[in-house]
Amino acid sequence: LPLAPTAKVFHYAQEVFEGLKAYKHDDGKVWLFRAEKNMERFNLSSSRMAIPEVPPKLFMEAIEAVSALCVEHTPKETGHSLYLRPFSIATEENLGVKPSENYKFVVIASPSGSYFQKESVPVFVEQEFTRACTGGIGNAKTGGNYAASLIAANVAKKAGYLMTLWLDAYEKRFVEELSGMNFFCVINGEVVTPKLNDTILVGITRDSLIQLAKLEGYKVREEKIDIHELFKKIESGECTEAFACGTAAIISPIESLGIKSGKCYKLPFANGPVAKKLRATLLDIQEGRKPGPDGWMKKVEWKL
Repeated sequence: LPLAPTAKVFHYAQEVFEGLKAYKHDDGKVWLFRAEKNMERFNLSSSRMAIPEVPPKLFMEAIEAVSALCVEHTPKETGHSLYLRPFSIATEENLGVKPSENYKFVVIASPSGSYFQKESVPVFVEQEFTRACTGGIGNAKTGGNYAASLIAANVAKKAGYLMTLWLDAYEKRFVEELSGMNFFCVINGEVVTPKLNDTILVGITRDSLIQLAKLEGYKVREEKIDIHELFKKIESGECTEAFACGTAAIISPIESLGIKSGKCYKLPFANGPVAKKLRATLLDIQEGRKPGPDGWMKKVEWKL
């Protein structure tokens, strides 16, 4: 991938990307999970970053072509898949601060196994740094969002945590998302997740789990979650479990929430029944063992 050192992507971070998965079913075919939603989000991110949208037909053809080429490299084991990473980068060779005139759209892929080796993960609640502000790029899938989270990731790792939970930028009070994953908790038997705003990425796994939870009979609430109230509910036992979700990990159960002072709030269930049920149901759909809602799975029929 030859690029000039003056390519705008290196200097002004004008780029967007997506992450989605293809699964090999018992019929030997590869199936895509909700790829049209990734295409929609990709173009929403592109629009926010002043990058031309990729025509939907071209996006889907590129995804299917790469998936077809990688059939032999797509794992069959449960929980494994082919991870697809489409991205657009600014390639104009000019140091002027303005949107690029030229872009390159690329799709890469890799076999993918378990995201975390542990059954559940400890999470650090970030109360100092800020990931995104209203009016910014918090709901665009662009590298700058992730770059802003890396310093907190270092702090969390040194303290013995595997992920970071971000709070709102103004009050440092309301739960937003983890670095690259959405947040859920179970309070008094109800599934609760932060209400979307322009500082939270619109998660496709998040949307899928909300739909599945309702189909499984759970009441789902999308609302502001006060971190201090959440701590109290964990201590009282009202909040029984929490988990993160995203394309790469599907669901990552959270065993504890820790803060800078050293205080650690341990969840009653490190890997609770709701997380287990939703993960199993989603995997059954993705891996072809049961049907999902219409349009969720698409067979790759690209002819090489």
